Amino acid sequence: ENDNTPIVILFHGLEGSYNSPYIQGVMNKLALNGFSSVLMHFRGCGDKENKKARLYHSGDTQDAKSWIDYISKTYKNSQLFAAGYSLGGNMLLKLLGEMKNDIKLTSAVSVSAPMDLTNSAIRIQKGFSKIYQKHLLKHLKNALLKKYKLFDMENIIGLKKAEVKNIDSIWMFDHIYTAKMHDFGTAKNYYKQSSAKQYLKEIKIPTLIIHAIDDPFMTKEILPKSNEISDSIELEVSAHGGHVGFIGGTILKPKYWLEDRIVEYFKQFI
Repeated sequence: ENDNTPIVILFHGLEGSYNSPYIQGVMNKLALNGFSSVLMHFRGCGDKENKKARLYHSGDTQDAKSWIDYISKTYKNSQLFAAGYSLGGNMLLKLLGEMKNDIKLTSAVSVSAPMDLTNSAIRIQKGFSKIYQKHLLKHLKNALLKKYKLFDMENIIGLKKAEVKNIDSIWMFDHIYTAKMHDFGTAKNYYKQSSAKQYLKEIKIPTLIIHAIDDPFMTKEILPKSNEISDSIELEVSAHGGHVGFIGGTILKPKYWLEDRIVEYFKQFI
């Protein structure tokens, strides 16, 4: 209760969890530098079964809002920070834009965020990224199939259980399931309303956006122009880093500079 250790709230990427290497890596690095950290699992991503027919989505800020409030009430003496990766990074930026000054965070970092979701949904269907899309889809479809056991999903989304196997892209999954489930109507609407790019001008707390030009899941068009971001935002773009990778050094001595950069950024606000 009286502990004033600063806390970093983490948000993982699509189908990520506490087991994701990038989450474990940053938690270790934060602990070594005097920070506590806590991860919010999006619905259905942790060990606990999600009891609702809905899952989570890129613009789903409600749970995060409640979670941040809960932590700030429980640890009144601690400064709060937040870092989001990929989908979690997009969600966090949108949240910061929605809340403006009304957020209980000192500062935030967003890594490899698909700030324009349409761009990502198209890009992930090309080249090498298709392999990754296939991997993600397998997880998403399994999560959806579980819902059929508990709910009348055929009635809710208008798709027979046997047809789930025909979903062959993230776009199609979002069109058939995510958009219907969260009242967006279509994937196009869902992407348009949930993309963080349009919220960047509204962000009031110090925020670092880290992005790599060679990210295989989005093109460089995803990057905001200088007139699309607020004065509180620092945009760091590296030529190499891939998607949530950001490794420097050599093969024998890799340097995960992303974790160092996050710690260094937060430290200046302590």
